[in-house]
Amino acid sequence: MIVVTGATGNVGGALVRTLAADGERVTATSRNISAQDVPDGVRHVRADLTDADALRSVLDGADALFLQNGGASAHLIDPRAVLDAAKAGGVRRVVLLSSQGVVTRPDSASHGVVAKAIEDAVRDSGLDWTILRPGGFASNTYAWIESVRASRTVAAPFGDVGLPVIDPSDIAAVGASVLREDGHAGRVYELTGPALVTPRRQAEALGDALGEPVRFVDLTREQALEHMLAFMPEPVAETTLSILGEPTEAELRLSPDVERVLGRAPRAYADWARDNAPAFR
Repeated sequence: MIVVTGATGNVGGALVRTLAADGERVTATSRNISAQDVPDGVRHVRADLTDADALRSVLDGADALFLQNGGASAHLIDPRAVLDAAKAGGVRRVVLLSSQGVVTRPDSASHGVVAKAIEDAVRDSGLDWTILRPGGFASNTYAWIESVRASRTVAAPFGDVGLPVIDPSDIAAVGASVLREDGHAGRVYELTGPALVTPRRQAEALGDALGEPVRFVDLTREQALEHMLAFMPEPVAETTLSILGEPTEAELRLSPDVERVLGRAPRAYADWARDNAPAFR
């Protein structure tokens, strides 16, 4: 059995669907998961990564664990306690969804420090481990849903700075492969899309997918920061804006790892936009 944490997220949800479609026995877990969030036949259990004791019953009898790093709650997780619970339940293989920020923003508490502590716990767990380090997600542009629906407009900073954003379904596909296949233990995979894509081009791709133009409005850094402070702490917002506006050479690099694992190129942002256009209508 494979346990998938973060199973209502963009990556976890896609991973659960992929594994279930392939006939795997799956337990999907997240803080507020319900039967509507999983395919028929998939066991779902509400559990929180911050409560390792509660996870023991979820992990009992599992062979493999997909461990989401906790996102905004990562600093509240005791990863060693979670991994001890996994080993006690019979887990032999763990795949960690980490962050590119571990290496590109190592001094950032939000993007590097906490994520590295979780990676270190996984490396020291005694389990067969694989670490996935994606860059930016194509699905981050869900933040534009309201303005695209209301006025076919996208407002964002750094309109002409491109990053190799990745389709979460590609992360899920890599996760499914390394959870089930031998030969990935002790490896770290950096996951990116196939090309640099700017916010302006993302807006154009959404317009192409919707069949009508989407106007792009270039925000200043100050305007973007004011907006972001409404839903995230200032240090997180500042680091995020630095990545978006002044990416490092490593954050611009196109990684071959998706193709190495899957035998195909990663999907382009335009592919993601076509698949997810209904959300923006």
